[in-house]
Amino acid sequence: METLEIQQCTTCNSSLVDDTQNGERICSGCGIVVVEQMEDYGPEARSGNMENKTNLARASGQTTYSQHDLGITTEISTESRDFSGKKINSEVASQMHNLRKWQQRVRVSSSRDRRLTNILTKISNICQSCSLSENVLETASVIYRSLDGKNIEVKGKSVVSISAAVVYMACKRCGVIRSLEEIIQGICQPKEVKPKTKLASRYYRTLVMELGTVTTPAVTMDKYISKIANMTNTDVRVERLALEIAEKTKNRNLSDGKAPNGVAAAYLYLASILLGQSVLQRDVSSISGVTEVTIRNRCKEILTNYKMNVTLRPSLA
Repeated sequence: METLEIQQCTTCNSSLVDDTQNGERICSGCGIVVVEQMEDYGPEARSGNMENKTNLARASGQTTYSQHDLGITTEISTESRDFSGKKINSEVASQMHNLRKWQQRVRVSSSRDRRLTNILTKISNICQSCSLSENVLETASVIYRSLDGKNIEVKGKSVVSISAAVVYMACKRCGVIRSLEEIIQGICQPKEVKPKTKLASRYYRTLVMELGTVTTPAVTMDKYISKIANMTNTDVRVERLALEIAEKTKNRNLSDGKAPNGVAAAYLYLASILLGQSVLQRDVSSISGVTEVTIRNRCKEILTNYKMNVTLRPSLA
């Protein structure tokens, strides 16, 4: 755009104010529009990070696998005003409504596109309800697209179960600890959790056989302890002590053949007792998905194999 070097109003010599929404420069004194075309200075904020720079760009051309059209389709706005802010009449509004309706029909015309749209929407809802990151969402979308690209039959399968299985596989690849039951609980009624989880586990085994095994990061005991500590809002000192105990007892193979959730819950409970924190077994067991008896048994095994010394610091008067 052409830059007009005008610093003061030609009528009252007052300073000028930039109206970035309408692209005008207005006099602060008399209100007259001095410049009808402002200089485009680019994005309003600058960043040295490449990711933030992409998000702040006005025309970034970003694409996402979580949408069936990769997020590059132009949308017809639902506003009742034109580009200049003037209200459009009823005839044009009706025409725009018909165009918007036919645009949606053309975008999702075939049964394959409709199925892809439904499953990608369900995957996005699952990731949002389970507070999963954008990385997990994109990975899950890529997994399902690769499944659909190999012409593997997914027609007739439950949308909820196949979406949960895909998200579960994406969590494994991204190193996020989520069980199938936790994923299903975020989108289903309590009475539907058990059958949907059973069906999703069968779909997950099918995905592994069809797509093959992919090298995934090893899930260590530290991740389970951090997950339970974050979900129970445990003090940082308790979490740090639990991680230290787990590090010192990892050579005795206490977790062999046992659920890692129960062992991690036992470490946290022992650390809370040693530090004098009020953490109930009931709260830890409900979050970790094990019973209180399991936590007590794991605590007994840890205390039987190891002797713990507590060093108290003298308080300064």
